[in-house]
Amino acid sequence: MGEAGEAPASSAISTMRRLFLLALSIISISVASFASGSKEEPFIGVSIFRSDDAFTEEERQWIEKESQGKIPVRVKAAENKQSLQNDHITEFIEAGADAIIVNPVDRTASGAIIEKCRQADVPLVFINREPLADDMALWDKVYYVGARAEAAGRFEARIFINYWFDHPEADRNGDGKLQFVIIKGEPGHQDTELRSEYLMRTLAEAGIVIDRLDEDTALWERGRAEDLMSAFLATHGDSIEAVFANNDQMALGAIDALINAGYFEGGKYMPVIGCDAIPDGLEALQNGTLLGTVLNDAEGQGKAAYRIAYELACGRIPEEASIGYPLTDERYVWIPYTMMIQGNLI
Repeated sequence: MGEAGEAPASSAISTMRRLFLLALSIISISVASFASGSKEEPFIGVSIFRSDDAFTEEERQWIEKESQGKIPVRVKAAENKQSLQNDHITEFIEAGADAIIVNPVDRTASGAIIEKCRQADVPLVFINREPLADDMALWDKVYYVGARAEAAGRFEARIFINYWFDHPEADRNGDGKLQFVIIKGEPGHQDTELRSEYLMRTLAEAGIVIDRLDEDTALWERGRAEDLMSAFLATHGDSIEAVFANNDQMALGAIDALINAGYFEGGKYMPVIGCDAIPDGLEALQNGTLLGTVLNDAEGQGKAAYRIAYELACGRIPEEASIGYPLTDERYVWIPYTMMIQGNLI
C-alpha cells in the first residue's frame, strides 16, 4: 500500500516543480522585456536647462511640434541643476532612448554627457548652448544646433548705430561719446561673452567713441535685470545714454526699471536693445519701449535639432537633404539671426 500511494504524490510534486520553473521563466522574460522597453516604443529624450526660460520654452515647443507623427519625445527640465540633468541623461539611456537632445545647464560639463552617451551608443544633439570644441571632438555621433553669438552682438550694435547717427539728441551731454551699460547673461556662456564683445567692437568700428559706464550679470532673468537697472540708475542717473542686454528678458527687466524711473513718457526716452525676439520683446517693439532686438530663431533651432536626432535615431547620417539645413564641419548647424527694429517686425 505504501509504494502504491507514493506514485501520485511524486507526480504532483513533479508537476508543481514544472509549474514553478515555468512561472520563473515568464517572470524573467517580463523583467527583461521591461528593462529593454525602448524597443517596444522608440523615443527621443530631451533635457532642457530650465523650464521658465522664454526662449528655451519656444525651442521645446518647436521640438515637440516637429516630432508629431514621428518618433515621440520625452522632455525633462533640469531647473538649472547640472546634477539633475546628468540624472536625466542616465534615465533616458536606461529607458532605451534612440537619441537625446540636450540644452545643457553648463556647456563646459558637456564632455561627461558625451562620454556617457558614447559608451551607451546613444546619439546626441546639443542645442543653443555650444559645447567646447574639444568635447565635440570626442565622438562622431554628437551634433550642435545654434546661432553664431558674434552675429547677434554685431546686429545689436547696428540697430543702435543707425539710431545714434539719425538722432543727434541721443548724445545727451554733447560730449561726442556714447555712455552705456550692458546687462549680461550667464557668465561663461558663449552668448554672453561673444554678444558683448562684438557689440562693443562693432560700435567702435562704426566710429562711435564708447564709454561703458557699467555692466553686470542678470542671468537671463527679467526680475534680476530690473533690480540691476535700478542700481545702474541710482549710480549713474541720466548719464546713461543707452542700455544693451544679452537677451530680451533682461531688456524687458531694464525697461520695467526705466518706467518706474519715469522714462517712456513726457518725452523722456532711453534706447534699449535686446536679443531673441521673444513674444514679449516683439510687443515691447510695437509699444515703443524696446528700440530693437535680434531674432534668435527658436523655430529653426528646434526643428533642426529634432530632425538631426530623428535621422540619428533611424540609424542614418544627417545630411542637408534630409534635415533641410546646411551642415558646417559635418556636425554643426548654424541658424542665422535677423535684425528687428521698431516698425519692422519682419
